[in-house]
Amino acid sequence: MKKIIFSVILIIASITCMSCGSSSSVEGFSDVIGKDWKLIEVRSDNKDVSFNRNALSKEDAKDIFTMKIDAEIISGKGASNIFSSPYKLGEGQSIEIMPMRSTLMAPLRQPEKLKEHEFLLYLQNSSEWKVVDKKLEFHSKTDEGSTIVLVFSL
Repeated sequence: MKKIIFSVILIIASITCMSCGSSSSVEGFSDVIGKDWKLIEVRSDNKDVSFNRNALSKEDAKDIFTMKIDAEIISGKGASNIFSSPYKLGEGQSIEIMPMRSTLMAPLRQPEKLKEHEFLLYLQNSSEWKVVDKKLEFHSKTDEGSTIVLVFSL
């Protein structure tokens, strides 16, 4: 009987440890998984907004700069290309996005204030995520070291 109880405890402990390594195990991050996010704003550390989704409605470009997160991969659409990348969650709200895979179509049009390659670079350079007022934020850096915040909404 002791062997059976010990075996059951060992199996439960193994299952618990395996789930601890999962990307979605970070508290709160499971709330963003499986949802279709649209980039609504890009702002700098001094709060200047360089991209605003409301301007896209005039350009008939509502389906660009989107993202979906599953338990292991972030994927979505830039201006004309689709992308995907594995990611890892760290302590607190840290995130590490691995090198992006993307199709290589030349965009027919892009918003003037945010080019597709900038969007993908900012996303890949993200080091922290937050949910603020039901919006998902990724905090990133430019090549010059300035902070950029990508704000996504459902």
